[in-house]
Amino acid sequence: MRILFLGDIVGKPGRHICTQAMRGLRAAENLDLVVANAENVAGGSGLTPEIYHELLACGIDGVTMGDHVYRRREIFSILQSDRRIVRPANYPASAPGHDFAILRTRQQVNVAIFTLVGRVFMPPVDCPFTAAERVLAALPPDVRVILLDFHAEATSDKQLMGRHLDGRVSAVLGTHTHVATADEQILPGGTAFQCDVGMTGPHESILGRRIDRVMETTRTFRPTHFEVATGDVRLNGAIVDVDAETGRATAIRRISVDQATARKLEGPRGTEGE
Repeated sequence: MRILFLGDIVGKPGRHICTQAMRGLRAAENLDLVVANAENVAGGSGLTPEIYHELLACGIDGVTMGDHVYRRREIFSILQSDRRIVRPANYPASAPGHDFAILRTRQQVNVAIFTLVGRVFMPPVDCPFTAAERVLAALPPDVRVILLDFHAEATSDKQLMGRHLDGRVSAVLGTHTHVATADEQILPGGTAFQCDVGMTGPHESILGRRIDRVMETTRTFRPTHFEVATGDVRLNGAIVDVDAETGRATAIRRISVDQATARKLEGPRGTEGE
């Protein structure tokens, strides 16, 4: 089976390219499942119910979140009621949302997804390694395909998690830094790994935000509003091939779709988006 995992979708440009490309991409790549990190999709921070349903409608099957999960209070009800979206599993048990989700492909294969937040250069949070063990223990024994979105700052943190879970999950794929790394690999135990799958959004930017606004605040300490940029929009992620019987990954590769390619994938029956 083949899974596409999309890195942080940023703002309206990121949503638009997903709407343009997704259905054509699913067909062209023969994708069985699409999962995306959507913690930056509403104006660059957080997620709303309306946008969440927009992502599902365009062909995304499951959504992971990160440290901006609660930026928009209106998403709380979705986090509590919908089993296709997960908040970080190393948040307190009382935090709104679910530790993991089990998605089912058209071929009736169950795929578990969960997300964890790192601790290095991140807000204080429970141990992600302990939380990973708790999630794995809670999964039904017949769920063999498991994907972890490790939302962390430090590459060492991500590498440690990959090694810790090697052979026990299908993929450990990083988000949060918005910059794709060139270290995609299959670890010895059969786990696909990449420190960061990159950003789905405007790359003529500073991590998705307008260069001039970030530059002004950085150089002068005068606060500005870090508006979402608009130029050079790309869809970035990783495609992982998994043996559905064993849960082991057999291949991983980076994918980057620019605007010209997205328009070709959209075709005559595509939507224009916002």
